[in-house]
Amino acid sequence: MSHQAVRAIVINGDKLLVMHRDKFGRQYYTLVGGGVDVGEDQETALRRELREETGLEVGQVHHVFTEDAGDPYGVQYIYRCEYKGGEPVLSPDSDEGKITALGQNFYQPEWLPLKDLPQATFLSESVKHAILDSLQHGFPDAPQALAWKDQSVASLEPID
Repeated sequence: MSHQAVRAIVINGDKLLVMHRDKFGRQYYTLVGGGVDVGEDQETALRRELREETGLEVGQVHHVFTEDAGDPYGVQYIYRCEYKGGEPVLSPDSDEGKITALGQNFYQPEWLPLKDLPQATFLSESVKHAILDSLQHGFPDAPQALAWKDQSVASLEPID
């Protein structure tokens, strides 16, 4: 079975919750999230990852996109999450906090202004484009499959 991960789309007004990465000098953004543990359901994993990486609790969650990112990332299940309040803070006890403390590979959860998203370097351009498209036309009711690293949102197809 391929690796499964969950990712959160959390929007606070005109800002998107992101994980700002500086990986040995390469800067980019990604959605907050991580791997689904054995025996854990996706929603539980999503809420756990958000808590560990940002300290935030979210309300309703809705599966909107699925992206098969191949190795080493696996299948990414991307959820639109209801923002309930609070500011993101990386827990020093999280894996990301421990890696950041070593000083070469940094994780910083932050709010990215939506107006900056089109120009932002995002890990998974297809996810970035799907979010931008959904902000204009609404998020899908049923999960849509995203083509990994595909620049075109026209290629989105519903998953059966």
